[in-house]
Amino acid sequence: MKFRVEREVLADAVSWVARGLPARPPVPVLAGVLVEADRAGTVTLSSFDYEVSAKVTIAADVDESGTVLVLGRLLADISRNLPPRPVDVSTEGSKVNVVCGTSRFSLLMMSADEYPTLPAAPDPSGTIAGDVFTQAVAQVAVAADRGDTLPILTGVRVQIDGEKVTMLATDRYRLAMRELTWNPASPDAAYIALVPARTLNDTAKALGASASIELALGSNAGGDGLVGFEAGQRRSTTRLLDGEYPKVTSIFPTSVDTEAVVPTAALVEAVKRVALVAERNTPVRLRFTDGQLAIEAGAGEDAQASEAVECTLTGPEIEIAFNPHFLLDGLGVLGTAFTRLSFTQPSRPAVLTGQAEVDGVADTAYRYVLMPVRFAS
Repeated sequence: MKFRVEREVLADAVSWVARGLPARPPVPVLAGVLVEADRAGTVTLSSFDYEVSAKVTIAADVDESGTVLVLGRLLADISRNLPPRPVDVSTEGSKVNVVCGTSRFSLLMMSADEYPTLPAAPDPSGTIAGDVFTQAVAQVAVAADRGDTLPILTGVRVQIDGEKVTMLATDRYRLAMRELTWNPASPDAAYIALVPARTLNDTAKALGASASIELALGSNAGGDGLVGFEAGQRRSTTRLLDGEYPKVTSIFPTSVDTEAVVPTAALVEAVKRVALVAERNTPVRLRFTDGQLAIEAGAGEDAQASEAVECTLTGPEIEIAFNPHFLLDGLGVLGTAFTRLSFTQPSRPAVLTGQAEVDGVADTAYRYVLMPVRFAS
């Protein structure tokens, strides 16, 4: 095998396929990236760990076709750090040589014959704008469980009904839901899939620069419990989670007694500062009055902090406490200048939504529900 490719092109391609490689693979070959050069002028890089697959095809000057398997993370590190010059890749005996300018690396070939076959590329179920998809995934994935106690809660529930897509995630302490539209291949499309949140978020970030992303769900994904993503020459699949997702939408309050509108950036900075004195698992207290939101943490002989930000209040005054990290997670993905917080009572869940102007209308396409924390009066 022998080919030449631009450094930026190679680095981007290797980063795409190597991003999900397991740190401790159960089988050594799963730490590899498969590189296939074609005399037609293309090089295809692939990775697969039986759960997630990634594949990308790039243009290259190919002198000799061939297939090799090399350590993916090492190749990614090397590609990122090469000088901005063309890269020559060739095989010599049991080694793969990577040469760029005066930089020269010699990598050991792994056994390509033992590498598993990637899942077949699924047929697309529809398309969605890349920036919309990336933002929506980030907004819901933040609420997915990061532990292993209930594996089903580590996923994002994706429900498709025609042109409507609803994404939902919860870790029992907060719940995030985003509604958006897409372009289905069939107007009566109906799918429900539970996608691992971490993989979905990584894939969305990596494909977000694309104008359009193709999704493959349901029977179109081959009926093998897979979901597929494709944008340009980048393709990826991931195995879906099994199980029935809990019916958690009943957590959304059916009525609102108090609403407050606060500048998002000011609230984020204030919570970050006050939370510096909040010990692990201790909340920050928020006291909403007309014109002002007071934020406090710490009590008694412990370190204490307080800060105030402007607030527009509708309804009775209220004092409530939240886990500061969960609160910041929700605020961090709103993407709007102002945050609307809706309450019923201090012991009931609060709802965060975003809005563009202080006296504007809340955008309920994204809702972040946060459970309050009890605090000593």
